[in-house]
Amino acid sequence: MYVILVYDVKLDSAIGQKVLRNVYKICKKYMYHIQNSTFEGELSRAQIVKLRYELDEYIRKDKDSIIIFKSRNERWLDKEFWGLEDDKTSNFF
Repeated sequence: MYVILVYDVKLDSAIGQKVLRNVYKICKKYMYHIQNSTFEGELSRAQIVKLRYELDEYIRKDKDSIIIFKSRNERWLDKEFWGLEDDKTSNFF
């Protein structure tokens, strides 16, 4: 299924920086980084469960949040860029 993940990590201390760094690294293993705190990609149900398990080790339930939007397929999602359009394939050299 096609997934868009958005996270919000509170940067109130050095621990917040560490959480942010780890959340970014874990999400990058599974999806494309499209904006500051936003990833997208095609994941199976098993991959989503594994992703959640890995993220649960780091996020602080009382301070940080992660939202996952799911769609059956990317083609069912209308995507518009307002302003600078960033192509997810631009990460490749």
